[in-house]
Amino acid sequence: MSATRLLVLGGVRSLGRAHGYQIRGELLSWGTDEWANVNPGSIYHALKQLTKDGLLRAHDVEESDAGPPRTDYELTQKGDAEFFRLLTEALSKVDQRQDMLWAGLGFLSELPRAKAIDLLRQRLGELEDWRASVAPHLGAWDHSLQELLGLWVHSAETGAEWTRGLIARLEGGAYVMADEDDQMPARHAAACVHDMASAPVPSTATSGASGASGA
Repeated sequence: MSATRLLVLGGVRSLGRAHGYQIRGELLSWGTDEWANVNPGSIYHALKQLTKDGLLRAHDVEESDAGPPRTDYELTQKGDAEFFRLLTEALSKVDQRQDMLWAGLGFLSELPRAKAIDLLRQRLGELEDWRASVAPHLGAWDHSLQELLGLWVHSAETGAEWTRGLIARLEGGAYVMADEDDQMPARHAAACVHDMASAPVPSTATSGASGASGA
């Protein structure tokens, strides 16, 4: 699963309708080039691929006094459904790339509060199951791979601790969620820096190499 795909769909969704340069600027302003390895080339490639897949609708805009010719993009109904599917998996699943969680945190406030808490509780359950499956094997080998098992247990424990903290913050009213006052300022990736900065990497055992792949 690609963090770039989730980020581009979410970026277009937050802007409503925008051209590629606006979408690129929005995503890069969140620092996604640093924590998700998203670069301008991958953004433009994703825009074209998502349009081909029917998740975005492209509009050719002719040259005018407002500027040169360009292509504007907006989310289709299918694209909106795909955005929420990816967001749901990013927040609830442990066995995926770490940048998916980080991208998911950027769009946390696109969900109703109860839904976000429910997904994080699912994540917590997976982390606890992961620890329970690995912990019995600690000390079973006289081999340096024991350190890997120890790392997995530590990652599961710290991941669970962080997830419990985020659940508690949401239960305490942190962030303006999708089912709340829509007159409040929008909170996207840049507003979740605290949670992104403290998020562990609980899926080390099953993740691929860091960095976002194409759409």
